[in-house]
Amino acid sequence: MIEIIPAIDIMDASCVRLTQGKYDRKTVYQRDPLAVAKRFEAAGMRRLHCVDLDAARLGHVVNTDTVEAICRGTGLRVDVGGGIKTAADVERLFAAGAAQITAGSIAVEAPARVSSWLKTYGAEKIILGADFRNGRISVSGWQKDSSLELMDFLESYVSRGIKTVISTDISRDGMLGGSAETTYLQIKRRFPDLYLIASGGVASVEDIRRLETLDIDGVIVGKALYEGRIRLQQLREFTC
Repeated sequence: MIEIIPAIDIMDASCVRLTQGKYDRKTVYQRDPLAVAKRFEAAGMRRLHCVDLDAARLGHVVNTDTVEAICRGTGLRVDVGGGIKTAADVERLFAAGAAQITAGSIAVEAPARVSSWLKTYGAEKIILGADFRNGRISVSGWQKDSSLELMDFLESYVSRGIKTVISTDISRDGMLGGSAETTYLQIKRRFPDLYLIASGGVASVEDIRRLETLDIDGVIVGKALYEGRIRLQQLREFTC
């Protein structure tokens, strides 16, 4: 059964969503991210994907207090991404209660550093963020595209021992137009042992069911929940 992972993106200590990662296309949904997390938990969700958007833009962890409030105030297993650059950032987030951290831009900029985190904390604590646009990995809060091809990037980290990947098709993020099913199927066929979490574009329960038929391991659901296109009650079939 596919794992449902609701998302909370934090900016200025509020719960927001961007469209295609563009900071000038921001919608504020809730001033209290902890209240949102509690609603997810009450609906039977077990995990939460949390992104510090301020950190992603500025290049250093910012909203640690908000992350800690969510981790301490719920029983959700929280993974945190955005702006994680140093071992000190990683330690701060784990101390705040995060179960996992997501290495995104830093995995492109300093692969040796991320490899050291894998050795220090174990592959179960480090998620690879493989966010792409037109087949190439994007960095710096999705503001820049690197020269790295998605599949080559994944191959390099599978060889380093990565076990879990969150992969976002940036062109679909926040667009509610369906997910990148073809790309995710290609990833699963090439790397069948990866725990692959799809992200971006999910607009309906049917989108989730299609990903499940492709044996995708998990899916992040964001804007569709906030805008009522998917109701939390509809997700109970995936949490039993």
